[in-house]
Amino acid sequence: MPTLLETYIENRFRVQPNHANNNETLHGGTLMKWLDEVGAMSAMRFAGETCVTARVNELDFKRPIGIGDTAVVESYVYDAGRTSVHVALRAWREEPRTGEREETTASSFTFVAVDSEGKPTPVPELEVGGAEGERLRDRALSRDR
Repeated sequence: MPTLLETYIENRFRVQPNHANNNETLHGGTLMKWLDEVGAMSAMRFAGETCVTARVNELDFKRPIGIGDTAVVESYVYDAGRTSVHVALRAWREEPRTGEREETTASSFTFVAVDSEGKPTPVPELEVGGAEGERLRDRALSRDR
């Protein structure tokens, strides 16, 4: 069984002018795409199968990310059903020269594992795997309430 920590992914994207809206900050749709892509990677790492987006459970934008900043996206599986995979996501604005961060976005997505014919297929049970896994799972579950 895969552990929560084995599904943990952190990815970085440099915000360029073509990613920006009229306010010269990262377009929300672009960030949502990045969250979806990184979330799918965590889901597939967990399921061992192709996973498709079934639902955006929540998407809270707290502050913008500017042109020239780095968007840092964190993703991990925190729960699973029979064929569904629940992924917690957060994003930060990171100053590329100093590494200073501030949280900008919190989200969770549900993915469904599919077989080669596109039909839902079972996923394994999630093993939390230690104190850090418990901390991350508790953080994700507290956001779902």
